[in-house]
Amino acid sequence: MLAIVAPGQGAQVPGMLHAWLELPGAADLLASLSTASGLDLTAHGTTSDADTIRDTAVAQPLIVAAGLLSWNALNSPAADVVAGHSVGEITAAVVAGVLTPADAMGFVHLRGAGMAQAAAKVATGMSAVLGGDASVVVAKASEYGLTPANMNGAGQIVVAGTLEQLEAFANDAPEGGRVRPLPVAGAFHTEHMAPAIADLEAYATSMNALDPTAVLLSNADGNSIDSGSEALHRLVAQVSNPVRWDLCMDMMVSMGVTGLLELSPGGTLVGLAKRAMPGVAAVAVKTPEDLDAARALIAEHVGKA
Repeated sequence: MLAIVAPGQGAQVPGMLHAWLELPGAADLLASLSTASGLDLTAHGTTSDADTIRDTAVAQPLIVAAGLLSWNALNSPAADVVAGHSVGEITAAVVAGVLTPADAMGFVHLRGAGMAQAAAKVATGMSAVLGGDASVVVAKASEYGLTPANMNGAGQIVVAGTLEQLEAFANDAPEGGRVRPLPVAGAFHTEHMAPAIADLEAYATSMNALDPTAVLLSNADGNSIDSGSEALHRLVAQVSNPVRWDLCMDMMVSMGVTGLLELSPGGTLVGLAKRAMPGVAAVAVKTPEDLDAARALIAEHVGKA
């Protein structure tokens, strides 16, 4: 049984689309995604520097575009299970047949811009806590007014809040945990992002979301989503609510997933899966050089019990 997963913000690196654009049809696809997003994703994926692509309004469309480029390079394979981490849920919605690439890019453009505007109101950020007991980490975060925004499993929790709160938390790190600031420009998946919701809700009413063609897991609780309308509703609500990737991985294990393929810019979710999903074969698609391994994984696991 094959799961295709898509990473979230923070996975972007300068020049990450260079190699993809050498593939037949990739430049045309990226041009169409650029048009739908209102951004020059070719420039951002090849020449923009780290600070530019750290901007939430740029990073989010760029990450979704990277995922769709890699999925297209694999000839848009079907999957038994699909899931995405944070903004990766938008990529996952395309893979599961819920959204068209154009609708996904229009949605992520508005999402990124709205979250960037929300982040500009107060200086906020996110930090990963590696190691430590989960209950201790959450309790310590609460002491400093932080939200456990990403429960990633495998000994990783991402906390979010104001920069002052994060600094105080880092200076009083929970026992057994190492605190590492993340290269994102806001406290995503917290109440700080609430101002971005209204515009997304309004935009969503103009979208035609189809029912998933594969099992599509939700970041909210790890459960499957049965309808396109529910998937779209959850994509909107997700902006200001925590990501429960731990529950998504638990669900994949309980369903009997045997292979996990992470779309570009891959690596983060495979790293988590190797610790939380032992025995599951995993491939991260980082560059076109990984496509052969990805195709072999698909052939071996899709549709297999």
